[in-house]
Amino acid sequence: MGVKPSGELLAIDAGNSKTDVAVLSQDGTVLGSARGGGFQPPVVGVGPSVDGLVEIVGRACAEAGVPAEFAHVTACLANADLPVEEAALQAELLGRGLSRSVRVHNDTFAILRAGLDEPRGVAVVCGAGINCVGMTPDGRTARFPAIGKISGDWGGGGGLAEEALWFAARAEDGRGLPTALADALPAHFGLESMYALIEALHLGRVPMARRHELTPVLFAVAAAGDPVALSLVHRLAEEVVAMSAVALRRLGLHREEAPVMLGGSVLAARHPQLEERIRELLAARMPKAVIGFVTAPPVLGAGLLALDEVAAGPAAAARLRERYEVV
Repeated sequence: MGVKPSGELLAIDAGNSKTDVAVLSQDGTVLGSARGGGFQPPVVGVGPSVDGLVEIVGRACAEAGVPAEFAHVTACLANADLPVEEAALQAELLGRGLSRSVRVHNDTFAILRAGLDEPRGVAVVCGAGINCVGMTPDGRTARFPAIGKISGDWGGGGGLAEEALWFAARAEDGRGLPTALADALPAHFGLESMYALIEALHLGRVPMARRHELTPVLFAVAAAGDPVALSLVHRLAEEVVAMSAVALRRLGLHREEAPVMLGGSVLAARHPQLEERIRELLAARMPKAVIGFVTAPPVLGAGLLALDEVAAGPAAAARLRERYEVV
C-alpha cells in the first residue's frame, strides 16, 4: 500500500454525531470540504456506514472539482476502537477505490494531532465517553480499548450523568449521603423529586438520551461546594491522569517534557474544579508533562495526519492549521 508522490489527499473525521471531510493538496491547501451525519457502524453496519462516508466525500470532491481518487486517505473514525475494527474499516475503504493508500485511526487520534505541532504526545478526550491515545514521530502509538466498563473505563459525560443519578437517588431515599444533586437533577427537567425523574426516565417521558444534559448540572453543584458532586469531579480527574500517565510510560515520554492534550466537551469546558485537580495530580505523577487544550476541529488533525503520511513538511502543516484555526 504505497503513497503516490503526487495527487490530492483526503482527510476524514467521522464522529458519532457528525462527519467532516476535507480534500487537500499536498501543500496543505483545502480544495473542498463537506459535512454529514454521524458514523455509527455498530448501529447500521460497516458497509452502510462507509456508504455514508463516500457520499460526503463525493460532495467534497464536487466542491474541489477533482475526481474521488487520492494519493492517500486518512480516516479518523468513531467506533474504530480496536485494531480489528480499524482493519475492517480500512479494507472497506480500500474496496471503494478511493486510494491504494488508506490509513484508519480511532477518531481520538485526530483530536491529538490537531493539538500538536508534531505527532508526539498524549491526548485524553472526554465527551460522551472517555478515551486516551498517544503517538510518537516514529509511528508508535498507545491506546486503550475504550469501550466502556468492560474495558475498565470510568467517566465521560454519560458516565458522570449516571453516577450523579445514582448518588441523587440514594440521597433522596435515605440509602446514601445527602447531596444537592437530589434537588438539582430533577429541577433541570422541571420535576420536583428524584422519584419523579426516575419515573420519567423509566417510562420514556424524559428520553434516556437527555441524560447527558445532567453533566453540566453536576459541575454546577460541585462548584457550589457539594461534597458528593465534588467527589465525582475529582474521580474524573484521577481517571484522566491515570490514562495520561500510562500512555506516557508506554511511549517512553514520561522522562522528558511531553504534551498532554485535553479535549472533548467535558474537558474543553475548563471547569475550574476539574482542571485544577488534573493539574495537581498530573504534576505529582508526571512532573514533566505539559497540559494543553484542543479547541481546533478534529478534521484538522486528520488532515495533518494525511500530510504526515506524505512527508509534506512544516510549511504545508502550517498552511492547513491556518485554515482551521482562524478565529
